Amino acid sequence: MEDTNDETKALEDPPKAEATPPEAPQQALSKNAQKKLLKQQKYEAKKAEKKAQAKEQKKKEVERKRREWNETLESVPEEERSKLIESRKSLRKERMEKRSDEREKKIERLTKAKQCGQNIIIDLEFSHLMTSSEINSLAQQIMYCYAVNGRCTYPGHLWLTGCGGETGSQLQRLPGYEKWIIEKENGSYIEAFQEQKENLVYLTADSENVIDELDPKKIYIVGGLVDRNRWKGITMKKALEQGIQTGKLPIGSYMKMSSSQVLTVNQVIEILLKFLETRDWKTSFFQVIPQRKRCGADTDTDTLKNEEVNGEEIQETEGQSDTKKQCVELNDAN
Repeated sequence: MEDTNDETKALEDPPKAEATPPEAPQQALSKNAQKKLLKQQKYEAKKAEKKAQAKEQKKKEVERKRREWNETLESVPEEERSKLIESRKSLRKERMEKRSDEREKKIERLTKAKQCGQNIIIDLEFSHLMTSSEINSLAQQIMYCYAVNGRCTYPGHLWLTGCGGETGSQLQRLPGYEKWIIEKENGSYIEAFQEQKENLVYLTADSENVIDELDPKKIYIVGGLVDRNRWKGITMKKALEQGIQTGKLPIGSYMKMSSSQVLTVNQVIEILLKFLETRDWKTSFFQVIPQRKRCGADTDTDTLKNEEVNGEEIQETEGQSDTKKQCVELNDAN
């Protein structure tokens, strides 16, 4: 199934009180960051407008097909009309049976991944650093990650840690979320893997440790932060403070990025999943990283997806209109 969809907070000084903990100061936006934020807001407004237009167009298309079907039935004799109706019922039954079969196979793959799949964590402990729009965007990226994982021949064992925050609350609003075959922990990954801390590896573009191969014993962490470039280096700092390993994907060995090597959450996850399937970093990068993020000389002739799916330190996904198409199964898949 494929999946899809949209975007996420603020602070205010409380009156003086004895037990009130001090609030973390908000980082002021630079002029460049303000311009980027304004551009993003315009993009989101335009996307919402396109979404509404697409919805209206789909409604008209459904009405047109229904009208044509009724006209067809009225134009044929009773006997032929009965045959057409039975044929349509038969096709619908076939589609339902196919979906049911695909759903069962998906559940089987994801259940097996819980036993022997590569452990991959999305760290959701950054809700306090994001706006509501950004949190919503992150939730959509996670929904896409789950849909992509469900389609994989060899899916990973996905974990969501830090679900007790606002991001977790936003995820609860997603249709079918309670049925997802995915680990959900309110606590941190340190708590969830306290006996395997030496195997935790935080993926961050700031690390000097290049990952050449995914170790099945390692537990890879992707920071769940749509940061708009406000919190550079925060995942690296967190990993160092916690005393856990860090690593970065070998992007620079296979292509030149047009800007930084910072990708979205869903891009990082899809690259990892693609590598688990192909064991080939080049193929994984070129099939996932959008062409607009690569220097012209390094573009590959392969057809690329418009969706962003990765994130060593995480920016917001652009062009998530296709996400919804790829996530349609989420409601009835599980």
